[in-house]
Amino acid sequence: MLTAGEARRLVEQARSELVDLAKALVKVPTPNPPGQEEQAALILKAKFEAEGLKPELIQESEDRANIVVRLPGAGKAPALLYDGHLDTVGPGDESEWTDPPYSGSIKNGRLLGRGASDMKGGVAAEAMAAILAYRAGIELAGDLIIASTCGEETDNLGAYTLRNSGWLNGVAGIVIAEPSSNELLIAEKGALWVEITTFGRTSHGSAPHLGINAINKMLDLLADLRYFCPSSDKHPLLGEGTASLNVLNGGFKTNVVPDRCTAIFDIRTVPGRTHEDIITALKTELELAQTSDKDFRAEFKVVKDLPSVSTHEDNGLVRLAQTTGRELWDREPELKGISGYTDAAVLCPGTNIPFIIFGPGDMATAHQPNEYVELEKVVDATAYLLLLAAKWGN
Repeated sequence: MLTAGEARRLVEQARSELVDLAKALVKVPTPNPPGQEEQAALILKAKFEAEGLKPELIQESEDRANIVVRLPGAGKAPALLYDGHLDTVGPGDESEWTDPPYSGSIKNGRLLGRGASDMKGGVAAEAMAAILAYRAGIELAGDLIIASTCGEETDNLGAYTLRNSGWLNGVAGIVIAEPSSNELLIAEKGALWVEITTFGRTSHGSAPHLGINAINKMLDLLADLRYFCPSSDKHPLLGEGTASLNVLNGGFKTNVVPDRCTAIFDIRTVPGRTHEDIITALKTELELAQTSDKDFRAEFKVVKDLPSVSTHEDNGLVRLAQTTGRELWDREPELKGISGYTDAAVLCPGTNIPFIIFGPGDMATAHQPNEYVELEKVVDATAYLLLLAAKWGN
């Protein structure tokens, strides 16, 4: 079986190839919206095909696609899935970047560019780990599936396609190469995004008494919701849930009383109180407002609903992940949680497939100007993912 030293040697020999792949992915703009992940998927497709592998390009729409490839195992163990996403957030104000966001510049051992950390460095590591396993003729106990999906930054489009098209059949472990600084994340918060719209009646701005001001109605409601807490539950790795008002829109002209105002809340949850209970509590607040104010009218809509998911620290995948780190680095990666969500929120609920998050990026640089990933960490992550795949099921 592959040893830690052999894994490091194989990756070191392919270092420049790995860096070139990560750089090529960063240089392809895939901001979401609109996505346009197909060009990045085609880079991976060509890379896999050059090795004799047979990847499948799964089209979502024009310019949007997922790429999936399977390395057949010996059938002695279930399949292992390596997952990552190809889309990124937008670059924001490009004047805040020292280098253009899609330059793929390399400085001081860092690959710079939008998506370098979140998570094209991780995507490259997963792909190269699979390629090196195939190239070296390593016999895997079970199939190794590499999936690079679209849409994670908005609606997890590719993850839903992956789940609904049968690619999870026979999978008993999922590794997601999101930014973790090469530590182990085994729990993530849920995401519940809700939109509340209050309604009023327009009138001339000089005669506000003839209208109903929707912004004022919203301000009254927000005063009641200011200290809304999604739950009192605490998680040892995730802490407490949070609720944040992040979008507020109302009015369209200075001299017109507004008839509509919209607020969008980002609620992050931990295991315990269900999303259904949280939604009911918020709807109750609207009902109370309507009871006390005959002119109050509001509409409630759920924008995103992804549950909190976690893997127990005693799970076999977690123990294997810790052992792999110990063999490579003489230490076990620290077990942590993450406040954001990943494709695990789509792939794991209802399937009971354990997951871990392990990737070379640093969440502190994700979504920021001058995003970067340490290339040494990309190399380390690739060796780790190669060794983990070789040890899986053995």
